[in-house]
Amino acid sequence: MGWLELAVAFLAFFGTHTLPLRPPVRPWLVARLGAAGFGLAYSALSLLMAAWLFIAAARAPHVPLWSWAPWQNLVPLCVMPVVCLIVASAIGRPNPFSFGGAQNDHFDPPRAGIVRYTRHPLLVALALWAGAHLIPNGDVAHILVFGSFAGFALLGRRLVDRRKKRDMGARWSALREAVAAQPLAPRPLSWPGALVRAGCGVLLYVFLLWIHPWLFGVNPID
Repeated sequence: MGWLELAVAFLAFFGTHTLPLRPPVRPWLVARLGAAGFGLAYSALSLLMAAWLFIAAARAPHVPLWSWAPWQNLVPLCVMPVVCLIVASAIGRPNPFSFGGAQNDHFDPPRAGIVRYTRHPLLVALALWAGAHLIPNGDVAHILVFGSFAGFALLGRRLVDRRKKRDMGARWSALREAVAAQPLAPRPLSWPGALVRAGCGVLLYVFLLWIHPWLFGVNPID
Protein backbone atom coordinates (compact mmCIF):
# COMPACT_ATOMS: atom_id res chain seq x y z
CA MET A 1 0.00 0.00 0.00
CA GLY A 2 2.95 2.34 0.59
CA TRP A 3 4.00 2.33 -3.06
CA LEU A 4 0.37 2.62 -4.19
CA GLU A 5 -0.20 5.69 -2.00
CA LEU A 6 3.00 7.26 -3.33
CA ALA A 7 1.90 6.66 -6.93
CA VAL A 8 -1.54 8.16 -6.28
CA ALA A 9 0.04 11.14 -4.48
CA PHE A 10 2.31 11.73 -7.48
CA LEU A 11 -0.65 11.69 -9.87
CA ALA A 12 -2.63 14.04 -7.64
CA PHE A 13 0.32 16.43 -7.24
CA PHE A 14 1.09 16.78 -10.92
CA GLY A 15 -2.58 16.76 -11.89
CA THR A 16 -3.41 19.64 -9.56
CA HIS A 17 -0.38 21.55 -10.84
CA THR A 18 -1.24 21.24 -14.52
CA LEU A 19 -5.01 20.99 -14.97
CA PRO A 20 -5.91 24.31 -13.23
CA LEU A 21 -3.45 26.13 -15.53
CA ARG A 22 -4.86 24.75 -18.79
CA PRO A 23 -6.40 27.42 -21.06
CA PRO A 24 -10.01 26.13 -20.78
CA VAL A 25 -9.82 25.67 -17.00
CA ARG A 26 -7.91 28.68 -15.68
CA PRO A 27 -10.17 31.39 -17.20
CA TRP A 28 -13.21 29.56 -15.84
CA LEU A 29 -11.71 29.45 -12.33
CA VAL A 30 -10.46 33.05 -12.43
CA ALA A 31 -13.89 34.25 -13.52
CA ARG A 32 -15.44 32.67 -10.42
CA LEU A 33 -12.68 33.12 -7.85
CA GLY A 34 -10.99 36.27 -9.12
CA ALA A 35 -7.28 36.51 -9.87
CA ALA A 36 -6.31 36.81 -6.19
CA GLY A 37 -8.68 34.03 -5.15
CA PHE A 38 -7.36 31.73 -7.84
CA GLY A 39 -3.78 32.40 -6.73
CA LEU A 40 -4.58 31.68 -3.09
CA ALA A 41 -6.57 28.54 -3.89
CA TYR A 42 -3.89 27.24 -6.24
CA SER A 43 -1.14 27.89 -3.68
CA ALA A 44 -3.10 26.20 -0.88
CA LEU A 45 -3.86 23.19 -3.07
CA SER A 46 -0.19 22.96 -4.11
CA LEU A 47 0.99 22.97 -0.49
CA LEU A 48 -1.60 20.35 0.46
CA MET A 49 -0.58 18.04 -2.38
CA ALA A 50 3.12 18.52 -1.60
CA ALA A 51 2.49 17.65 2.06
CA TRP A 52 0.66 14.47 1.05
CA LEU A 53 3.48 13.56 -1.33
CA PHE A 54 6.07 13.75 1.45
CA ILE A 55 3.86 11.84 3.87
CA ALA A 56 3.41 9.13 1.24
CA ALA A 57 7.18 8.99 0.66
CA ALA A 58 7.75 8.51 4.40
CA ARG A 59 5.23 5.66 4.44
CA ALA A 60 6.69 3.91 1.40
CA PRO A 61 9.04 0.93 1.92
CA HIS A 62 12.59 2.03 2.71
CA VAL A 63 14.83 0.91 -0.15
CA PRO A 64 18.25 2.62 0.15
CA LEU A 65 20.40 3.25 -2.91
CA TRP A 66 23.30 4.80 -1.00
CA SER A 67 24.18 4.97 2.68
CA TRP A 68 23.87 8.10 4.75
CA ALA A 69 27.00 9.93 5.98
CA PRO A 70 27.17 12.96 8.32
CA TRP A 71 28.70 15.23 5.63
CA GLN A 72 25.55 14.89 3.53
CA ASN A 73 23.59 17.05 5.96
CA LEU A 74 25.98 19.90 5.21
CA VAL A 75 24.75 20.10 1.61
CA PRO A 76 21.21 21.36 2.37
CA LEU A 77 22.51 23.40 5.30
CA CYS A 78 24.81 25.30 2.92
CA VAL A 79 22.40 25.50 -0.03
CA MET A 80 19.26 26.50 1.85
CA PRO A 81 20.51 30.01 2.78
CA VAL A 82 20.81 30.69 -0.95
CA VAL A 83 17.32 29.26 -1.51
CA CYS A 84 15.87 31.46 1.23
CA LEU A 85 17.54 34.58 -0.17
CA ILE A 86 16.17 33.82 -3.64
CA VAL A 87 12.66 33.30 -2.28
CA ALA A 88 12.80 36.48 -0.20
CA SER A 89 14.04 38.42 -3.23
CA ALA A 90 11.31 37.10 -5.52
CA ILE A 91 8.09 36.94 -3.48
CA GLY A 92 5.77 39.92 -3.79
CA ARG A 93 7.68 41.81 -6.47
CA PRO A 94 6.65 42.35 -10.11
CA ASN A 95 7.75 39.60 -12.47
CA PRO A 96 5.74 39.27 -15.70
CA PHE A 97 7.99 36.43 -16.91
CA SER A 98 7.04 33.81 -14.31
CA PHE A 99 4.59 32.93 -11.54
CA GLY A 100 4.69 34.38 -8.05
CA GLY A 101 4.91 37.99 -9.22
CA ALA A 102 2.76 40.82 -7.85
CA GLN A 103 1.59 43.95 -9.66
CA ASN A 104 3.22 42.81 -12.87
CA ASP A 105 1.85 45.83 -14.73
CA HIS A 106 4.26 47.96 -12.66
CA PHE A 107 7.34 45.95 -13.69
CA ASP A 108 10.23 48.34 -14.36
CA PRO A 109 13.22 46.82 -16.25
CA PRO A 110 15.77 49.22 -14.66
CA ARG A 111 14.60 47.94 -11.27
CA ALA A 112 14.18 44.29 -12.20
CA GLY A 113 15.84 43.02 -9.02
CA ILE A 114 16.47 39.29 -9.05
CA VAL A 115 14.68 39.02 -12.40
CA ARG A 116 17.84 40.58 -13.86
CA TYR A 117 19.62 37.32 -13.07
CA THR A 118 16.87 34.76 -13.74
CA ARG A 119 13.35 35.03 -15.13
CA HIS A 120 12.17 32.22 -12.88
CA PRO A 121 13.69 32.72 -9.41
CA LEU A 122 11.16 30.54 -7.59
CA LEU A 123 11.78 27.64 -9.95
CA VAL A 124 15.53 28.07 -9.46
CA ALA A 125 14.97 28.01 -5.69
CA LEU A 126 12.84 24.87 -6.04
CA ALA A 127 15.52 23.11 -8.10
CA LEU A 128 18.25 24.01 -5.59
CA TRP A 129 16.09 22.91 -2.65
CA ALA A 130 15.26 19.57 -4.24
CA GLY A 131 18.80 18.87 -5.42
CA ALA A 132 20.30 19.70 -2.03
CA HIS A 133 17.84 17.47 -0.17
CA LEU A 134 18.43 14.63 -2.58
CA ILE A 135 21.96 14.06 -1.22
CA PRO A 136 21.08 13.02 2.38
CA ASN A 137 17.94 11.12 1.33
CA GLY A 138 19.24 8.14 -0.60
CA ASP A 139 16.20 5.86 -0.49
CA VAL A 140 14.08 5.19 -3.57
CA ALA A 141 10.92 6.95 -2.39
CA HIS A 142 12.63 10.23 -1.51
CA ILE A 143 14.84 10.09 -4.60
CA LEU A 144 11.68 9.87 -6.70
CA VAL A 145 10.12 12.81 -4.83
CA PHE A 146 13.10 15.17 -4.75
CA GLY A 147 14.23 14.16 -8.22
CA SER A 148 10.76 14.86 -9.59
CA PHE A 149 10.69 18.28 -7.93
CA ALA A 150 14.08 19.14 -9.44
CA GLY A 151 13.03 17.92 -12.88
CA PHE A 152 9.69 19.73 -12.58
CA ALA A 153 11.49 22.98 -11.74
CA LEU A 154 14.00 22.69 -14.59
CA LEU A 155 11.39 21.69 -17.17
CA GLY A 156 8.92 24.21 -15.82
CA ARG A 157 11.06 27.15 -16.91
CA ARG A 158 10.60 26.25 -20.56
CA LEU A 159 6.90 25.58 -20.11
CA VAL A 160 6.32 28.90 -18.37
CA ASP A 161 8.36 30.74 -21.02
CA ARG A 162 6.24 29.17 -23.74
CA ARG A 163 2.99 30.13 -22.02
CA LYS A 164 4.12 33.67 -21.22
CA LYS A 165 5.31 34.23 -24.81
CA ARG A 166 1.90 33.15 -26.04
CA ASP A 167 0.04 35.38 -23.57
CA MET A 168 2.28 38.48 -23.82
CA GLY A 169 3.18 38.39 -27.51
CA ALA A 170 5.83 40.88 -28.61
CA ARG A 171 5.89 42.49 -25.14
CA TRP A 172 7.69 39.39 -23.77
CA SER A 173 10.71 39.85 -26.07
CA ALA A 174 10.75 43.61 -25.56
CA LEU A 175 10.81 43.29 -21.77
CA ARG A 176 13.41 40.55 -21.92
CA GLU A 177 15.75 42.73 -24.02
CA ALA A 178 15.16 45.71 -21.74
CA VAL A 179 16.07 43.64 -18.66
CA ALA A 180 19.17 42.16 -20.33
CA ALA A 181 20.41 45.67 -21.11
CA GLN A 182 20.53 46.63 -17.42
CA PRO A 183 23.75 46.45 -15.32
CA LEU A 184 24.16 43.40 -13.11
CA ALA A 185 24.79 45.43 -9.94
CA PRO A 186 21.68 46.83 -8.19
CA ARG A 187 21.03 50.56 -8.54
CA PRO A 188 21.85 52.66 -5.43
CA LEU A 189 18.20 53.37 -4.64
CA SER A 190 17.43 49.65 -4.59
CA TRP A 191 20.00 48.77 -1.93
CA PRO A 192 17.71 49.48 1.08
CA GLY A 193 15.04 47.19 -0.35
CA ALA A 194 17.64 44.55 -1.16
CA LEU A 195 18.94 44.63 2.41
CA VAL A 196 15.43 44.26 3.82
CA ARG A 197 14.77 41.27 1.59
CA ALA A 198 18.13 39.76 2.56
CA GLY A 199 17.16 40.09 6.22
CA CYS A 200 13.85 38.36 5.48
CA GLY A 201 15.79 35.56 3.78
CA VAL A 202 17.93 35.07 6.89
CA LEU A 203 14.84 34.98 9.11
CA LEU A 204 13.22 32.45 6.79
CA TYR A 205 16.30 30.22 7.02
CA VAL A 206 16.30 30.37 10.83
CA PHE A 207 12.56 29.64 10.90
CA LEU A 208 12.99 26.59 8.65
CA LEU A 209 15.77 25.26 10.85
CA TRP A 210 13.52 25.65 13.87
CA ILE A 211 10.39 24.10 12.36
CA HIS A 212 12.09 21.29 10.42
CA PRO A 213 12.09 18.79 13.35
CA TRP A 214 8.38 19.49 13.98
CA LEU A 215 7.37 18.97 10.35
CA PHE A 216 9.66 16.12 9.30
CA GLY A 217 10.93 14.61 12.54
CA VAL A 218 14.56 15.31 11.59
CA ASN A 219 16.83 17.98 13.07
CA PRO A 220 19.09 19.15 10.21
CA ILE A 221 21.71 20.44 12.65
CA ASP A 222 22.20 17.09 14.45
